[in-house]
Amino acid sequence: MSGRLVARLAAAGLRLPATRPGPVRVTRDIPIRARDGVVLRTDHYAPGDQAAPTVLIRTPYGRGGPLRLLGRLLATRGRHAVIQSCRGTGGSGGTFAPLVHERDDGVDTLDWLRRQPWWSGVLGMFGVSYQGFAQWALAADAGQDLRAMVAVVTASATRDSTYAGESFALDTVLTWAELLHAQTVPWLARQRELKRGQPRLAAALDHLPLAEADRVATGVTIPFFQEWLRQHAPEAAYWRERVFADRVARVRAPVVMVTGWHDIFLPAQLDDHATLRATGTRPRLVIGPWTHGSPGLFVAALREGLTWLDVHLGGPLDDERPPSAAPVRVHVGGPGGGWRDLPDWPPPTVETAWHLHAGGELAVRPPGASAPDEFRYDPADPTPSLGGPLLVAKRAGRVDNRQVEARPDVLTYTSAPLAGPVEVIGPVRAELHVRSELPHLDVFVRLCDVDRRGRSWNVCDGLVRVTPERFPADASGVRRVPVSLWPTAYRIAAGHRLRVQVAGGAHPRWARNPGTGEPLGTAVTLRPGWRQVLHDPAHPSVLLLPIVHSAPPMPPI
Repeated sequence: MSGRLVARLAAAGLRLPATRPGPVRVTRDIPIRARDGVVLRTDHYAPGDQAAPTVLIRTPYGRGGPLRLLGRLLATRGRHAVIQSCRGTGGSGGTFAPLVHERDDGVDTLDWLRRQPWWSGVLGMFGVSYQGFAQWALAADAGQDLRAMVAVVTASATRDSTYAGESFALDTVLTWAELLHAQTVPWLARQRELKRGQPRLAAALDHLPLAEADRVATGVTIPFFQEWLRQHAPEAAYWRERVFADRVARVRAPVVMVTGWHDIFLPAQLDDHATLRATGTRPRLVIGPWTHGSPGLFVAALREGLTWLDVHLGGPLDDERPPSAAPVRVHVGGPGGGWRDLPDWPPPTVETAWHLHAGGELAVRPPGASAPDEFRYDPADPTPSLGGPLLVAKRAGRVDNRQVEARPDVLTYTSAPLAGPVEVIGPVRAELHVRSELPHLDVFVRLCDVDRRGRSWNVCDGLVRVTPERFPADASGVRRVPVSLWPTAYRIAAGHRLRVQVAGGAHPRWARNPGTGEPLGTAVTLRPGWRQVLHDPAHPSVLLLPIVHSAPPMPPI
């Protein structure tokens, strides 16, 4: 099947407007030289020799597969599609060092584009995940030429996603390091490893010290993994040249953002959205029921992205159309949910406190006098992570949590069945009062929807790493710990119950806390210890939900 036919079928399947007929000329492996002499290999999908808008995609994942389809789709819509491999990947020279060279290499590529006879002075960019980081690295320097951006499950800053809650996103970072290394091994060897269920990666996620985990997973030392284990401090100079959040406010081009409720970069992407809104721009935001690698996400990104480029770069038949879509479109999960258009993010809500009570109860009434609940956390047998925002789609998303809730190191607090639906849309947070045998600990909080069959489906969660400096204890040893959970849009149906989980970790999504305060990469000593969650009038522990519509719980039977 020809590439042209595949592109036509894909456009029809995505229900895109008509495209300009004609051949697409493809030139592969164009050598574009960066300022330091490194050659960046680039493919060009041309709609002809005429000057036309250009869409730039810079990627560390090779230029084949879905990007070939995207290149053709763009060219059939009258764009010059330029797809480039980041340095050290896909045949480009140099060494891949995440985020380090993307600004300079992007600027040098843009300089090359401006010298081409088919350059029209109009630029768009499209990027998923790391490709989006490369977009943000260049965007502020592209000036007036940049007319549109498509940012999919990505953000301008990765530091806070890498160290979510000031812990370490072990599963995301190590899985990504292994994925990048896998691009360098023979295809057949890679297929064998995948068929076996990636046992080396699984062993690496459980290995200590973490400084050896990259070699366990891949057989080699991965420099950026080692650096990220060492450069944990938020004020580290290391991250200043690797985050681009302070450049987002300088971008005036229209931006569409597509992400999912279970995406690893969702909080950071919403930070970018807030920054753009604060400058007075109107980005479009689409959040669906997706994980980082959901097939539905890819389809939605193509449809939203190509339509956005049509609107802001000119349609495929030169029909400049004003944007008509709502600025925010979200999928509300749970029974009776579905897609909603909103005027902005987050929408107006009423923050409602659901209090933790003795006996595992969750209720809106304030707590009475009660003894704390206690559990023992053992990092040698860490509480496992189950579903939620993970890099690998097949392990991410909504799952039944009853297996992990049965563990003795997980506390649960459950409401009475709801008399009517409760709709939660927006940022979610918790405030817990805890006492611990050890001064170094993690606090994990998860909101679940318990259906009529007793299945407990995760909605959103978050974790905070506690140190004596960040959360000092009072005279009685109690620490107040605020926990930011992932934002959500979810409808909990009548007859269902809300449940809050509290645990001492979620491994390997977050690296286990050894309880010793030792450095992240070298810690090997594991200290178990008891933790207490307080819920009395002086120490109310609460989950704070942004409620759009709610009904009180049913009275006890």
